[in-house]
Amino acid sequence: MLPDGVSRAFLLERFSEYLSLEEGSSPRTLEAYGRDLSRMAEWGVANGRSAPSELTGSDLREFVYYLKDIGLSPSSIRRSVSAAHTYFKFLIAEGLVKADPSERLETPKKWRTLPEVLSVTDVEKLLSSISIDEPLVFRDRAMLELAYGAGLRVSEWIGIEVKDVLIQDAMLRVFGKGSKERLVPIGRAAIGAVGMYLRELRPRLERGEGKGKLFLSIRGKPLTRMGAWKILRKYVEVAGLRTSVTPHTLRHSFATHLLEGGADLRAVQEMLGHADISTTQIYTHVDREYLRSVHKQFHPRG
Repeated sequence: MLPDGVSRAFLLERFSEYLSLEEGSSPRTLEAYGRDLSRMAEWGVANGRSAPSELTGSDLREFVYYLKDIGLSPSSIRRSVSAAHTYFKFLIAEGLVKADPSERLETPKKWRTLPEVLSVTDVEKLLSSISIDEPLVFRDRAMLELAYGAGLRVSEWIGIEVKDVLIQDAMLRVFGKGSKERLVPIGRAAIGAVGMYLRELRPRLERGEGKGKLFLSIRGKPLTRMGAWKILRKYVEVAGLRTSVTPHTLRHSFATHLLEGGADLRAVQEMLGHADISTTQIYTHVDREYLRSVHKQFHPRG
């Protein structure tokens, strides 16, 4: 439930009245747009934007990638983009904002086929940006090491339970889409980070409300998608990375780096939990794009 203050600041009730009284929108549309814009307002506040006039085009693009990352379907994201367009047209007509930041907002149909990936150097920068002075350093380091080290979807890394970490076997039990179970190997860095977190911090965070989840908030409750997103964003900024980095970027980077290192495509498919190998094959194209970029950058005739 969106707090009343946020709803008022983003004029959501006023917009709903406009849809109902002036546009004659159906109750179903009102409910869907209300949900979409409440999510946008919540994301805006979490990212330091207290009113619609403070949202920029760049913010809205980040928000759309956030929607993709939390698992919304392309049709749901298209509806959210449509809601944003209608919302800002209303705000401009009412004189409440001067410019429409949603004007160039793209829908999933226009997104690039190839996913963004980080270089190995950028991943190292990100992971080394977590300072020992951070109060939750052990949790944050374990979380990002696992996200990249096991190629997890954001829903998977917040859903991991303590019992799913098989440290002696260097494996992680993951429940992916449709609760399909898979086992993913984890390396020394991830094992060390998770072991340190389990020993040094998680027992202090657990106050009887952790529900067995591995990653807990400072209040001792299971970490949410928004919480995970904010933690990642924080360290992306600390590391000075200029590209847009989402939890899915770490997953894409995991797959690409494995293939660049010579891993078998079917092994990568198994680790990612893809039902169809054609989904995994996109990373072979990413790999080729990477090779082209290296050639262009470093070859004297590139």
